[in-house]
Amino acid sequence: MDQPDEILRKVAAEVSVCQRCQLSYSRKKAVPGEGPSNAEVMFIGEGPGFYENEQGRPFVGAAGKFLDELLQRAGLKRETVFITNVVKCRPPGNRDPLPEELAACNDYLEQQIRAINPLVIVTLGRYSMARFLPNVRISDVHGKARWLDGRLVVPMFHPAAALHQPSLKSAVVEDFSKLAGYIQQARQNRHTVKDSQPVSKQESEEEEQPKPTQLSLF
Repeated sequence: MDQPDEILRKVAAEVSVCQRCQLSYSRKKAVPGEGPSNAEVMFIGEGPGFYENEQGRPFVGAAGKFLDELLQRAGLKRETVFITNVVKCRPPGNRDPLPEELAACNDYLEQQIRAINPLVIVTLGRYSMARFLPNVRISDVHGKARWLDGRLVVPMFHPAAALHQPSLKSAVVEDFSKLAGYIQQARQNRHTVKDSQPVSKQESEEEEQPKPTQLSLF
């Protein structure tokens, strides 16, 4: 069986030449994601932007600089977390990803989650959130951690949203201030989540999932 590092390298190689959807025609560089294969925390955004498309790395523009500040607030460093997106190539003009584009990249993301098996997944933006928490509004659930498939999932606003809508910045900062506590909770429950595997979208549709509950830090 391939080791996590090898799986991530294979995914990155496949993403770099992927032609599963129309985004491959307009990309300059694919952005598979980056971070250690044993990361406890995985951040999943929506899609690469202009600077990411130029460099082939996630969150390197203005939103990336803000994310670095938020990570510091949570007691994290970029080099200790894994950062990726639900689509690996830039949608033209930074438009929202289309359903067929999300579907085309889904297997890559599944492989990354299985390889890393993080304790905590932080979704950044509504398209990332919808993959784990469909049919909810991000304004209702942001910053509220839930156990899903044996790990903590924490939906948050995308850092770019706070840059475009300054009224959201305080909420984003507050949500990240909770993250250290959520990570500690996940560590304390490591014995129940360390062997967990994510449930695919198809499986989650076939099986009725128990209603997730919000965690208390106290």
